[in-house]
Amino acid sequence: MPRILGASIEEHHEMVWAGLAEAMRQLLLERDYDAITMGHLAARTGLARNTLYNYARDKSTLVLALTERVGRPTVERVAAIAARTGDPAAQRMRQIVEAVLEAFTDRVLQLMFRPGAALPPDGAPKGPGSPFHEIVVEVEQVVRDGVAGGEFRDVGDVPLAVELLSGVMRAGAERIGRDPDAFDATVRMARELVLASLTHRPG
Repeated sequence: MPRILGASIEEHHEMVWAGLAEAMRQLLLERDYDAITMGHLAARTGLARNTLYNYARDKSTLVLALTERVGRPTVERVAAIAARTGDPAAQRMRQIVEAVLEAFTDRVLQLMFRPGAALPPDGAPKGPGSPFHEIVVEVEQVVRDGVAGGEFRDVGDVPLAVELLSGVMRAGAERIGRDPDAFDATVRMARELVLASLTHRPG
């Protein structure tokens, strides 16, 4: 019988997922993503290969699960920022921009943007229960708060506005992935572009 990590089955599974995320980070420092196999991950985590397939049927499925799990702390951080309704909406938006871009310093989350990623077409898991969907919902509410409080202009279609602004965030995340030293400058520019679009009236 395989050795159980932790005090319960649930804790065991969480520890295995954490080990898989760390193994992926280490392997990405050593080789190109396409050269990483399920066998490499199994060996690095000390799992039998058939045990690893109980967690994911292939590498693409594993990466999708890892991005959702690794993204969960950022969801909680964004939700906490968004919930501070006593703070100005612009202040909360600046903090959210930094929180999201900081998350993409993690090599596991950067896999969402690799060419040919076997993820949904826009590169991010969506739908109820997805951490990335939850972040969008929180950002939409901050925008609505800003409009209602007079800080932001009336953007009309809030979901569309946030979807378009997500392009700025994706570009920032990709830039940080290419050049980690550009983090501070990228955060500053992303904040400037996001807030300018929400506060400046066209024309």
